Amino acid sequence: MADTKRESAGSLKVGRYVIFDGVAYVVRNIDLAKTGKHGSSKARIEATSLIDGKKVIKIMPSSDSVEVPIIEKKSAQVLSISGDKANVMDMESYETFDLDIPDELKSEVKEGSEILYWIIVDDKVMKQVK
Repeated sequence: MADTKRESAGSLKVGRYVIFDGVAYVVRNIDLAKTGKHGSSKARIEATSLIDGKKVIKIMPSSDSVEVPIIEKKSAQVLSISGDKANVMDMESYETFDLDIPDELKSEVKEGSEILYWIIVDDKVMKQVK
């Protein structure tokens, strides 16, 4: 498992990252409800998956702790392209592996180009072409 840390749900901010059910999300909106007569304040967190773009809404006590991923950002060179996948080589470790090419980058990714990828939890995601 990659690096994560714990934070309270009430301390999350829009644009930060969070892990729900083993999937990394970016927080799109957060609403904090005041404490009521019975119990603690609630946090309503709307988030979008960093991997496949799916939306999720979680409601939890704002004092609950959530996992926050520590994202590693690395560079790689594209060795070959096969359909929607690119075989890339990490610029530091020289490790080679396949990455899915996001739709918005398909026209830019070429053999020999340098890309930026993120390691999020156990997934590697292509983020941009340098």
